[in-house]
Amino acid sequence: MKVNILFIILRLILGGLMVYGGIHKFEQPSPTPIAVFQKAEKFATPEKESTLQKILYISGAKQTGYFWQVLGVCELLFGLLLIFQGTSFIGAIFLLPITLHIFLFHYFLESDEMGELLKTTGLLLINIALVLKEYKKWKPLLWVNPMS
Repeated sequence: MKVNILFIILRLILGGLMVYGGIHKFEQPSPTPIAVFQKAEKFATPEKESTLQKILYISGAKQTGYFWQVLGVCELLFGLLLIFQGTSFIGAIFLLPITLHIFLFHYFLESDEMGELLKTTGLLLINIALVLKEYKKWKPLLWVNPMS
């Protein structure tokens, strides 16, 4: 009983953060290429290379005209799926690549920010735990017995 309550809390935390992140992606309009270039120029020194990488990566995702918005919609939709009891498993499965990507972004581009790295590690571990909790549901997908 206590384990189920813990997993409900973990689902709500991860789902809530994904919904928040998805909504946040639509709050500001995408910057123009010139604005990105001007911002990037300010960090074009060797000691600010890490900041420059983050600016260029996120700005590049926004400049595509679709990727940043698709990511926001996916975070919002999959976060909602995770929050609702009946769709929580599919939400956890769909969110796994997104939480992995968020973790890897912070690991490779913000490794000096220990707080962010711990937070994203926690989100990834929560997501993995939610998927592993339902092992019996997806175990048959891993191995099909050819003799049956």
